[in-house]
Amino acid sequence: MPDKAQLRLLARQRRASLDGAGFAQHLADHAASLAIAPGTMVGGYHAHQNEADPALLLKALARLGAHVAFPRVTAKDAALDFHLVPDGEILSPGRYGIHEPLAHWPHVMPRLLLVPLLAYDDQGYRLGTGGGYYDRTLAALAGARAIGIAYGGQRMESLPHEPHDYPLDAILTEQGLKEFAR
Repeated sequence: MPDKAQLRLLARQRRASLDGAGFAQHLADHAASLAIAPGTMVGGYHAHQNEADPALLLKALARLGAHVAFPRVTAKDAALDFHLVPDGEILSPGRYGIHEPLAHWPHVMPRLLLVPLLAYDDQGYRLGTGGGYYDRTLAALAGARAIGIAYGGQRMESLPHEPHDYPLDAILTEQGLKEFAR
């Protein structure tokens, strides 16, 4: 099996080739399948570099009563911080060029985390960009539900994983939600 660096290169190339036409709407159409109770704090993200875009899904979840927060990088080896976006405010490019909230906006702890990825497998493991931010965040948010957001074409047969790699609870693609047994 190729190492993680080789898999990341392959997964980036594959993800860049996937057609996103109608993808965001297909994700939003599956919002109810996440069975989120009104008032649930959801940690979303702003899509970056060909990531599967959850923007319409987040709007649909908000219509179902969820509160949506966005991540902010605070330090290289730290978990992500999540903040609500005050009315009328917009995310700004932060570290790595990713749009994120400002530090003084309300800090929250999500109970559901939507996780971007390069690839996933049928055991619920994901291949991220290699920074470890989401693994550290999932460790810090013990008990939070983690749902990967991906194009169906990002699936790989098997991915290497290490003890610090947190598996996903589910994956949501344009085809729908798949729960992983734990």
